[in-house]
Amino acid sequence: MNANVAKQPQTRYLFIIKYVIGASDVLLMNLAFIASALIAYGFSTSGSPPQDQQVFQQETLVVINLVWLLLASIFGLYRNDTITSLEDIYRSSWRTGLFHLIICCSYFSFSKQIDVSPYHLLIFYTFFGGLIILSRFTGTYFQFTLDKHFRIRERVSIMGNDSNTSKRLASYFEQHQLNYKLENLPIKDEMFIDGQGKLQIATVGKHFMKAAVAGVREIYLSLKPQYLSHATALAEEADKHCLRLNFVPDLSDGFDSSYHVQYLNAFPVLTVRKEPMSEISNRFKKRIFDLSFSILVVVFILSWLYPIIAILIKMQSPGPVLFKQLRSGRNNESFYCYKFRSMRVNSDSDRKQASKDDDRITPIGRFLRKTSLDELPQFINVLKGEMSVIGPRPHMLAHTEEYSTIIKKYMVRHFVKPGITGWAQANGYRGETKDSTLMEKRVEHDVWYLENWTAMLDVRIVFLTIINMVKGEENAH
Repeated sequence: MNANVAKQPQTRYLFIIKYVIGASDVLLMNLAFIASALIAYGFSTSGSPPQDQQVFQQETLVVINLVWLLLASIFGLYRNDTITSLEDIYRSSWRTGLFHLIICCSYFSFSKQIDVSPYHLLIFYTFFGGLIILSRFTGTYFQFTLDKHFRIRERVSIMGNDSNTSKRLASYFEQHQLNYKLENLPIKDEMFIDGQGKLQIATVGKHFMKAAVAGVREIYLSLKPQYLSHATALAEEADKHCLRLNFVPDLSDGFDSSYHVQYLNAFPVLTVRKEPMSEISNRFKKRIFDLSFSILVVVFILSWLYPIIAILIKMQSPGPVLFKQLRSGRNNESFYCYKFRSMRVNSDSDRKQASKDDDRITPIGRFLRKTSLDELPQFINVLKGEMSVIGPRPHMLAHTEEYSTIIKKYMVRHFVKPGITGWAQANGYRGETKDSTLMEKRVEHDVWYLENWTAMLDVRIVFLTIINMVKGEENAH
């Protein structure tokens, strides 16, 4: 048996609707194009249509259709999981339409083979946008009308809806309302668990019968692990009433945070957090961003700024230009982190943090720290694959050893590569940590970042960091 994705009941309506939506979108697009061409070239008093208008229109139609189908595939407009949610349909439609406008207008502007009037494009996208909006509202109304009279959605009910697990499941059904209709029957744990905490099979059977009478065809039963031994007896009760029974283990008491279920072949595996960067595709995207951004910085900034800063550092104190220090990296593996040397050479650098009035800091070093320019050599670490542009800041080995014993989840931040800047730094948590509460806040932000990473979050942090550098940061010293 292979178990890769969760079971998703699908009605005949949902099986058909994605093809209906796709076909109607293409039809409306072509109708909008033909109507706009007649107006732009057939009734326009200025300008003239291309010499071979028929060939012109055929070539243009091929382009706009291919671009639409490509973008619809990229944004999952006609995917099963998108079609089950009105919000997802509207979001994917908006994205597909917006990028279609940008790509087609750009292509026609620079194309020498196809000459399209801007007036034609304006009319076409006005018509097409209006028709798409109208079709989405009409489809929504039609869907609810069909459901009201023909029960096109899967009727489901949840037992045990006083638990956190049941509430999360109910929220899922409500989000995918095109696929499911949640029957909120008054069924709670205390109705079928007696005072001694024992499961009453016969009582559950009575609730199964009420659910069947109400038109429910599928039950999701949230059970705590100690009751799962009754699964066979409960399934037999459901069979008596022609109900499909699904068991949802309620593990909310055993976890202090949301947990996620994955499958290792046929074996369900529970993890206490979601890690987007555990996916190889996401790590690939992040690495491409890191390399592209770092190469631009090294070529256009570090190449000419490095000699200037090097001369100033050498003029103010003897010692190397770069300061190298062992720090904790991904999976707690140590690496040499590079910085422009901002202090006089001293023996305390591997255990003592820089403070606001630290006499070890040179004048140029104080400027470099205030503007964060001392971190620029870490783009070399990024190119070497030891760091990322965005991620938790790498700490000295001594600090990792110290804080890992007193701060909860401190070591979790090492699940990803350290960064030149990060979510914590973008929110003002940088510089000296005089007490453990400041480090706790950093760790809290670092863990949130690795659990909620997206490519756009990295872009947002880059902009926030640049803004903070321009403004100057109070804690940068």
